[in-house]
Amino acid sequence: MPPPEPGASALFGHAAEGLVHPPDYYGGGITNLLASLCRAMGGGETGYPGLSGFDPQRLARARHIVLLVIDGLGYDYLCSAGAGSLMASHCRARLTSVCPSTTTTAIPLFLTGLPPQQHGFTGWFTYFSELGSVLAVLPFRARLGGASLETVLQPTDLSAVTPLSGRIAWPSRQLMPQWIADSCFNRSYSGASRIGAFADLAGLRRALKRALWRANGQSYSYLYWPEFDSLAHHYGVQSREVALHFAELDALFGQLKEDLRGSDTLLLVTADHGFIDTTPQRTISLQNHPELQRMLMTPLCGEPRFAFSYIHPRRQRDFEQYAAERFAEQLWLLPSEQLLEAGWFGLGEPHPRLHQRIGHYALVMKENWTIIGTLPGERAPGHIGVHGGVSAAEMHVPLIYAEC
Repeated sequence: MPPPEPGASALFGHAAEGLVHPPDYYGGGITNLLASLCRAMGGGETGYPGLSGFDPQRLARARHIVLLVIDGLGYDYLCSAGAGSLMASHCRARLTSVCPSTTTTAIPLFLTGLPPQQHGFTGWFTYFSELGSVLAVLPFRARLGGASLETVLQPTDLSAVTPLSGRIAWPSRQLMPQWIADSCFNRSYSGASRIGAFADLAGLRRALKRALWRANGQSYSYLYWPEFDSLAHHYGVQSREVALHFAELDALFGQLKEDLRGSDTLLLVTADHGFIDTTPQRTISLQNHPELQRMLMTPLCGEPRFAFSYIHPRRQRDFEQYAAERFAEQLWLLPSEQLLEAGWFGLGEPHPRLHQRIGHYALVMKENWTIIGTLPGERAPGHIGVHGGVSAAEMHVPLIYAEC
């Protein structure tokens, strides 16, 4: 039987209702969007329902499907700061991200069609028991020292899921910024896709026009834009810098609509996660809690808003007590296995190593709190804008839709 829908009260308590927003894998999430796309383009079933209210026949009839993922563009932001924009006027649905609500768990979904339950990547820092090491997944480097692993290992070796482009019948392209296009992670999951690179938003527009002009028959284009996320991290999602960039993205959306007019293209825009702003005063640093650090068998993994902890077997009760006494107002402490059983990472058979990659406990941060620990040579991130948690601002993303 499938796990129950991952409601909040069962794990977080009734007091968390309205504060905790679970991922939706049953028809209202980005996982279901990818299931619909995969099915429409001849890739068969992913094991997940298609997106509710989405006409699969319309998808399958289109000449071109273009999916633009704007990293960090949350639904709440679109409806508040982006109210009155062209993208807001074309917003068709509010979708949920995956868990944790972060790039490292969502981008593999867009590249494979499968969420963390199957692809097995659980946060920016993931502990791989088969390597005995913590890696920064997307740059594919060891956390300690930053050594690249690509000469001895590929990301697909740690995930063993098929790239979406290898499943679908339509020819596909991945259009990425230059500094990402040839990365180990992107190449590993490009599959049968042609990879194109661009330098800026104008280059993105040119690259897409060129790709569709060269297409012979139906085609699928996946585009990724990271600058919104970068600015939100550095300045905060409510900053003037982010607002100005959003205006540029909204103008781009209008330009793409004009470029694609009459081409029988479905233009879809969504995101991997949203954002919430924090402050240094809302950060728990493990350096200030040496007793807690001594209970850990590995560094904290996952995300500052959704951290996975590996506890010495003789110190688990001490860990629970410490968290209850010191951090009751800052975080929910949940056995990771309960999150897995409740379907927070996805549905169906999990990746064979997923149990090891989510640790013993998840530290799920309340309000806009974060928790960080650093290794020798590391600097604390110091981000103003953060994500990975279970708030509405982080978990909800838009589906923007235009028929061109």
